[in-house]
Amino acid sequence: MNDDYSKVHAFYYPWYGNPKTDGAWAHWNHNVILHEGGGKAYNPPDDIGANFYPQIGCYSSMSRADLDVQMRQMRDAGIGVIALSWWGADRQEDKTVPLTLDVADKYGLKVCFHIEPYGGRNAVSFKETIKYLVDKYGCHNAFYRDKERGNRPLFYLYDSYLVPAEEWATVLSPDASNTIRGTQYDAVVIALWVKSGDGGFVLKGCFDGFYTYFATDGFTYGSTYANWQSMSRWAKEHGKIFIPSVGPGYDDTRIRPWNAVNRRDREGGAYYDRMFQAALDAKPDFVSVTSFNEWHEGTQIEPAVPKTITDYKYVDYSPREPDYYLKRTRHWADRFLDSQNAGR
Repeated sequence: MNDDYSKVHAFYYPWYGNPKTDGAWAHWNHNVILHEGGGKAYNPPDDIGANFYPQIGCYSSMSRADLDVQMRQMRDAGIGVIALSWWGADRQEDKTVPLTLDVADKYGLKVCFHIEPYGGRNAVSFKETIKYLVDKYGCHNAFYRDKERGNRPLFYLYDSYLVPAEEWATVLSPDASNTIRGTQYDAVVIALWVKSGDGGFVLKGCFDGFYTYFATDGFTYGSTYANWQSMSRWAKEHGKIFIPSVGPGYDDTRIRPWNAVNRRDREGGAYYDRMFQAALDAKPDFVSVTSFNEWHEGTQIEPAVPKTITDYKYVDYSPREPDYYLKRTRHWADRFLDSQNAGR
């Protein structure tokens, strides 16, 4: 794949399992999340914790055949880097990393890590996480390194605001005694921008840049695409990386039935087009897609098909084809690549 596609990232979730590959269901049987607790679990393979149904069925993140389909789809969609959700060295998501790297490499894709708020995550444990991931996987050909920024790996930090900026600075400031800067573990570290004043958090925490993650326009200040041009200007003024996150829509009402206020209809693809256009208008350094396969929240661009069960009719991409969002992602990835080349 052309290196320029390395500026198009997609958030990817490796937490799915089925009895054939894994001996049990994982995530397809997600619980309904109720405020009072006690929600039912879904019953795959027909009844799953999602508003859409995957074209390839209830796949496993540990199946080489399933990953082969997904990696080929991402390559063809113009995605260059998979941002892999990671919850800790002792979790199932880490066990999927070797296979994910191998199959990604087959299709010329790279893999970076989306560091989730695992138990006990703080600045010190994050430094240990970087050391663990670099030492264990850093020599793999598919391990992503930013060639324009010292060949350093890149890490997204989801919900980075849960740890004070001053604490992040203890490992990200060049002057800190426990810093990663200037060491073999130096990295491009990307914070989550949520509120309007989060620029101060990015600066105080000594982050390299920020992303917006959420696919719901208006959910946060950062995910509101009307704010992206001003956020992009701020980033350039302060020497930071800006990575807007675009999504095709949002619908998690099958697992969070109380969250309809944050639902965003796909509008036959128009919603995705508006977000991508807004991202390109902001002239960012990278673009990230939320998501390739977060089925629970209905943000996936992975192909979905019509399906009806006894008491539920799944949403699908009609009148569009099951692979419409893959093709549309390629359209926008190519436009982004062209804009990047024109600016050189």
